[in-house]
Amino acid sequence: MTQNPERRDLEVLQDAGVDAVLFCNEADIPYQLAVGPEIPAAMAAVIGELRSSIRIPFGVNILWDSRASLAVARATGATFIREVLTGVYESDLGVIAPSLGDLASYREAIGASDVAFFGNITPEFSSPLGTRTVAERARSASFLGLDAILISGPEAGVLFAMSDLRAAKEAVPQSPVLANTGVTAERLAEILAVADGVIVGTSLKVDGITWNPVDPSRARRFVDTAGEIRSAAAALR
Repeated sequence: MTQNPERRDLEVLQDAGVDAVLFCNEADIPYQLAVGPEIPAAMAAVIGELRSSIRIPFGVNILWDSRASLAVARATGATFIREVLTGVYESDLGVIAPSLGDLASYREAIGASDVAFFGNITPEFSSPLGTRTVAERARSASFLGLDAILISGPEAGVLFAMSDLRAAKEAVPQSPVLANTGVTAERLAEILAVADGVIVGTSLKVDGITWNPVDPSRARRFVDTAGEIRSAAAALR
């Protein structure tokens, strides 16, 4: 019997020792700013099938519909959502203009106050409208209550600008700032010297290709590298 690919990837990642996993419809190209009911229904069905096997915290990211992500997170017991939650951006998909206040109200209305908001302030495939800097956007996102601030490159699997990561972290030292794309084991020490954590996908896949299954050896090497960096940092405290 052929193993469910989502179950197989989940098992590989958990066996490697990752801190959390993220369920995302990355292959649903082209992405939509408002999805139909079939996409969150399918996402909830996949997570529901795997729920008894999930041993670590998990998040939901339906590209690019934060309300749908939050609904699925509430229904499945997810810990966080990853979305574009603040700012306004021109993008290849149209204008991204989230309404954080409306989403926060919806979170309360559906009883999802324990679902954390991870907000991408340099979203892929887009550019910010206006002149506000990364540092200014990070301060606003933190002030408005985002639980983590994400820094991304121009597309999935592509490294972000380290200057953006530094600017965000210097602006909001009290808030978690995570690197969100293009992270590799080789760059991990440099990145974790600034960031509080990373979200990684592409570099853990077979041959480093986004659409491939997770490679057990790549995943284990990444987690081992992260562990060594954490241990070295702890020893210096």
